[in-house]
Amino acid sequence: MPTANSAETPWPVRTVARLIGEWIARLGEVWVEGQLTQLSIRTGTCFLVLRDPAADISVPVTCRRDVLPEPLGEGARVVLRARPDYYLGRGSLSLRAVEIRPVGIGELLARIERLKQLLSAEGLFEVGRKRPLPFLPRGVGLITGRASAAERDVLTVTRQRWPGVRFRVVSCAVQGPNAVAEVIGAIRRLDTDPEIDVIVVARGGGSVEDLLPFSDEALCRAVAACRTPVVSAIGHEPDSPLLDHVADIRAATPTDAAKRIVPDVTDETRRIGQLRDRLRRTTLARLTSEQQWLDAARSRPVLADPTLLLRLRIADDDGLRERLRRQIRQWVEAAGADLSHARARVTALSPAATLNRGYAVVQQPDGRVLLDADHVAAGDRLRVRLAAGRLDVTVD
Repeated sequence: MPTANSAETPWPVRTVARLIGEWIARLGEVWVEGQLTQLSIRTGTCFLVLRDPAADISVPVTCRRDVLPEPLGEGARVVLRARPDYYLGRGSLSLRAVEIRPVGIGELLARIERLKQLLSAEGLFEVGRKRPLPFLPRGVGLITGRASAAERDVLTVTRQRWPGVRFRVVSCAVQGPNAVAEVIGAIRRLDTDPEIDVIVVARGGGSVEDLLPFSDEALCRAVAACRTPVVSAIGHEPDSPLLDHVADIRAATPTDAAKRIVPDVTDETRRIGQLRDRLRRTTLARLTSEQQWLDAARSRPVLADPTLLLRLRIADDDGLRERLRRQIRQWVEAAGADLSHARARVTALSPAATLNRGYAVVQQPDGRVLLDADHVAAGDRLRVRLAAGRLDVTVD
């Protein structure tokens, strides 16, 4: 065993390397799944790199020539049984494979189906989270293989439909061990570009193995996290990688994607012409209707002769004034007649009228009318009221 380790008693490099090698050797044989890359054969020994399909991690692998199945090539998915081996001279880790099994199409499809169920349960396929495409995007980001037929189809059809559309094309691997990492990197770069309103991931048709990168979990989650709408145009109509379900729009082919991302300038021009004609007809009909209403309104007597209504009101006012004058005259005459009758009755009943006929009113000093001669005595002073004036008398 090595001595205690401290700053005063450090271990040499060989000791550390040996301890690491011993610890790794205790792992024993392990089963590992990955993707084959950088395959080379030298004098009966195969050297290859096993890459993780979902992460940028790889480990070198060596095996005998007879361990590697004949049809396998770069990009194949395999499961291998290997023993970790730590090389002390370079301080490197490798795997020494003793058995390599190719992952069949059935197993790959089963794994894709399980991943599909997982992503669906998380809601990544929900229609409510999918964003609509803008009517006319400022810029379109295209992720496809370099000088591929898919790139040519998308660019040609799109520019035929709308010549002014601007593209930012990002070329990357669309199959093989590096496809997932490159496509994810391209998506993230385009998603941060403020001039890009739509991202199109396009690839032509291929076998199930060729389209496997577009069913990768990391790629699906990267697309789900995008703020920019993503159009999936992978393969042909029967092909349906998981990216089609996560993307906001699924196009059957790259040509179909081109038809979805921009409108057709010919159709839009014709539609604008139709709408312009419809607007013109509607405007003319409205103007005609309003002109007819205006003519009808102007033909009315009150608008043909604006003073007519005023004259009618003046006539009504004169009639009311004359009616009020007659009514007041009748009221005054009736009141005058009533007053005359009342005056005649008052006059007839007034003591003054009696006095005018020669009668007199004899009053005692306190103002009481004298009605009986026995009520006075000789020498009493009395007041006699005549029709004109009064007399003060003494009883004799």
